Amino acid sequence: MPFQLKDSFGRTINNMRISVTDRCNFRCRYCMPEEGMVWMNKNELLTFEEIARIVQIVSRLGIHKIRLTGGEPLMRKELHLLVRQIAEVDGISDIAMTTNGYFLKEQARELSEAGLSRITVSLDSLDPIKFSEMTRRDYFHKVWESLELLTSLFDTAIKLNVVLIRGINDNEIEKFAELARTKLRPTDGGQAFIVRFIEYMPIGADDEWENSKVVPTHEIIERINLTFPPLIPIEYHGNQPADRFRFSDGVGEIGFISSVSEPFCSSCNRIRITSDGKLRTCLFSLHETDLKTPLRAGANDEILSEMIVDAVRKKEEGHLINRPGFVKPQRTMSQIGG
Repeated sequence: MPFQLKDSFGRTINNMRISVTDRCNFRCRYCMPEEGMVWMNKNELLTFEEIARIVQIVSRLGIHKIRLTGGEPLMRKELHLLVRQIAEVDGISDIAMTTNGYFLKEQARELSEAGLSRITVSLDSLDPIKFSEMTRRDYFHKVWESLELLTSLFDTAIKLNVVLIRGINDNEIEKFAELARTKLRPTDGGQAFIVRFIEYMPIGADDEWENSKVVPTHEIIERINLTFPPLIPIEYHGNQPADRFRFSDGVGEIGFISSVSEPFCSSCNRIRITSDGKLRTCLFSLHETDLKTPLRAGANDEILSEMIVDAVRKKEEGHLINRPGFVKPQRTMSQIGG
């Protein structure tokens, strides 16, 4: 039987997110301040060869799904070369990426040919003006051009991540639901987008997070059901971060990542590697395991594997958002990896 990477709570870990850079060309309000960001030096980042070696090690531990993140991952030059290296690792069956979409028009085809399986694009508004308010950048039309290209390049639906903040973009819930139902791929007529609503989390540098700004999943579902055929669950509280729903008439899919109101920690199957080579067992971890230093000091695969197994064994039971004892991580989302 293949090795299974398990924590002390019996959860099987088979999914790893890898941040390739802390840099980003957006300044999303829930992620980072508008000014004053200090980026890591290039030599602080894991090289593609170092990332590929870590992937080789964790693949033997049972990891088979990889997601590349940032910052904005496509700000890392020649990212398709890393995708190809990962695609060649035995045991890796799925390579995905989360991006803001700005550079996709120029790079999507190379990434697809290199072995990228799936793409998730962050898109917090369908209104160019509100998009600029959310991201502090006037880039909506460039991102939308990239999305139009993706619908003809990939034969699966593109996931759109929408972080809702009450009073800012929560009046667009119905517009996103309509998009999930009506936008079709030009190649085969299938649904172009799966919209995933993400609850606003306390992970930014100056995000001024408070619970009153969170739009809980149950409220989103209630609003959608007032306008469209009722949503019915097709994957609920599984290993994926998103609970998946389909409209009862079979047209369109919506996902919900309810980290605040309905945490999915009990079924979490993920770990993270930061761009500077730190292993984190939870987005909200207060502890990290440094893999880069021993890796560069010549540690063999067995030593690194033991470090990973030990860190996973100590994986937290869950985060404490909205509960006594919650401590906000010192690193922001862009520094940890989205």
